[in-house]
Amino acid sequence: MTDNLQVSGSLWLHRGNASLGGQARIALLEHIAAQGSITAAARAAGMSYKAAWDAVDAMNQLAGEPLVERSTGGRGGGGTRLTARGAKLVAAFRAVEAAQQQFLARVAGDLEPFGEQWPLISRLALQTSARNQLHGTISGIRSCGVNDEVTLALPGGETITASLTHHSTQTLGLAVGGEAFALVKAPWIDVARDADLAGLPAANRLAGTIDAITDEGGQAEILLALPGGSRLAAVVPHETVSARGLAPGADATAAFAAASVIIGVLA
Repeated sequence: MTDNLQVSGSLWLHRGNASLGGQARIALLEHIAAQGSITAAARAAGMSYKAAWDAVDAMNQLAGEPLVERSTGGRGGGGTRLTARGAKLVAAFRAVEAAQQQFLARVAGDLEPFGEQWPLISRLALQTSARNQLHGTISGIRSCGVNDEVTLALPGGETITASLTHHSTQTLGLAVGGEAFALVKAPWIDVARDADLAGLPAANRLAGTIDAITDEGGQAEILLALPGGSRLAAVVPHETVSARGLAPGADATAAFAAASVIIGVLA
């Protein structure tokens, strides 16, 4: 089970390219207002006295006017307080922060449907050199010595069998019910009508209808539409098309070996 998607955000104040700071510095200003002492404020903020004054000096300079000032007659003969400008800055930050939290709450309400779409978004971002990229659910894993035969069920009901080492099965974390994708390069797929299937790989045979044929440079690219809506691209020699009577609209079968299928998962 994967963790649910969550949303979060941080709020920072900037003047030009310089940052006045975020939550930590605003909290320090609030502690100064409450404590009336930079020493007590630093302690409450969990920082050293020097770090607190360095932060205050930086904010004073970046704001262009004092946000914090020393006063006389306070604790121990003197104290520290926020200027009117400093108090307004704290109030403005907290107002913007409240609006940000309301925005994040609205976004969080959309996370569940977005989470359902995230796997699809990840698959759309997948880029490989294999022309055929088929997503499905693992419906079976059969041990064959050092190798495993992994069966992938496609959304249309078709199945693809892949042969990979047991080590690869474990490394990828493959398990029945899990999602995976199959990569098959177009030159690894042969296409024939029923009368010419003899001698072609039997591990994977997917029947469909030829959607299009592009014939150039001595090779032909065949697009085969499967009943479930997927399409397979195959590249065969030019003479194979005429010899097997392959043409758009004709029923045909794509055949390829289990070793020609590469199985992958989204990390």
